[in-house]
Amino acid sequence: FGLLLSFRRLKFSLPTSAGLFAAPLCKLSEDMEGVSLEAGLCTSRTGRAETDLSFKINKKIQLSAPTKQLFPDLPFPVDFSLMTTVKAVKGSQVFLLSLYDTQGTQQLGLELARSPVFLYEDHEGQPTPELYPTFRKINLADGKWHRIAYSVEGQSVTLYLDCEKVETLDLLRGPDPHVSTDGVTVFGTRLLDEEVFEVNLHCIFRHVKMARNRCTRRIKRCTSVAYCY
Repeated sequence: FGLLLSFRRLKFSLPTSAGLFAAPLCKLSEDMEGVSLEAGLCTSRTGRAETDLSFKINKKIQLSAPTKQLFPDLPFPVDFSLMTTVKAVKGSQVFLLSLYDTQGTQQLGLELARSPVFLYEDHEGQPTPELYPTFRKINLADGKWHRIAYSVEGQSVTLYLDCEKVETLDLLRGPDPHVSTDGVTVFGTRLLDEEVFEVNLHCIFRHVKMARNRCTRRIKRCTSVAYCY
């Protein structure tokens, strides 16, 4: 298992309600066993002298946290955006992010694979696995860096890849869906997975339109400073 995390001197100026979801990642240090620094996505940006740096993490490090620690004062949002910059090993099939309830049921999963599944299951078990949204037109495990953004709103989920809208699919959850914050959140894998990949992880936001609004062509081309994405 390997993990490559962004170390881009992130400047978070968003309100608390934005629901930043990267708390366990902020405690990393190159002095920790199994952690080292490597170059990140952009080796140069307009107006900046420094290269993007990333943490490279091997299997000695397990990134997980109680979900309640990530959302101490707020419930998990009904509508939200997930955004990440990622490079998965070519041909792999792994989960970057997994949320589990107290019974060990996976409620949310961001898969990196060919034809990736967006795994979401509310407190009533909806949608069922055969109805999970599957984006069959793309490959997120081609060995290249990609900017990925999901926007969940109502009964649909939209995928943006490298700042381009790919597709909107049905998310057939219940009319009043809830995701429990009483379980655990695992970064970089699922509880029983041992796949190897690299990832430059940024943010998960409470605001739905973040997935679209924060992805610009200037950021895509490394010509501007990109905070949280």
